[in-house]
Amino acid sequence: MAEQKLGNPAVVGLGGFGLTTLILQFHNVGWMGVGPVIWLGLIFGGLAQMIAGLQEIKTGNNFGYCAFTAYGCFWISLALLLIGNQFNIYVSSTTDIGWFLVAWTAFTAILWVGSLRISRALGILFTLLLTGFVLLDFAHFGHPEITAVAGYELMVTAGMPRDIGIFESVEEYVCVAVKPCAAMAAVV
Repeated sequence: MAEQKLGNPAVVGLGGFGLTTLILQFHNVGWMGVGPVIWLGLIFGGLAQMIAGLQEIKTGNNFGYCAFTAYGCFWISLALLLIGNQFNIYVSSTTDIGWFLVAWTAFTAILWVGSLRISRALGILFTLLLTGFVLLDFAHFGHPEITAVAGYELMVTAGMPRDIGIFESVEEYVCVAVKPCAAMAAVV
C-alpha cells in the first residue's frame, strides 16, 4: 500500500502568522481600527496557526509544532485581551499588556536561538520578530512613540513568513520541473 502524502502545515501556519502580524501593524501605525485584528487574530493567526502547529507533530517538526501552536495561542489571547478591554471585562492597562509582551519576548528569544540552527530564513524571521517584540516592550513601558517604529519594523517581519510559505508551497513543483531538466543537461 502506498504511503499517504501529507500536506505541509507550515504553509498555513506561516500565512496565518504573516498576515495577522501585518494587519496588527496597520493598527499599530494608525491606519485601521482594532476590529480586523481581533477577527483575524482569532481565526487565521490563532485557530489556523494552532491547527498547523498540531499537524506539525505528524511531520516530526518539533520547532514548527512549538512555534505555530504557541503563536496561535498568542493571537487568540491577544484578541481576547482586546475584546475584554473593549467590554470592560478583566481590563488590561498599557503596563499589563507590556508585561504580556515581555513574556512573549522571552519566549521568542528562546525560539530565536533555535531558529539560528535551523535555517538562514528562520534565523532572519526570528531576529526581526524578536526586535519587534523588544520595540513593543519599550513602547508599553513609557515610550509610546516607539509603537509606530515597531509597527513598521514588524511590517517587514510580516513579509518573511509570506516569502518562506510561498517557497514551501511551490518547492515540490519547482523541484519536479527542474530536476528532469538538470538530469537532461548532464547527459547532453
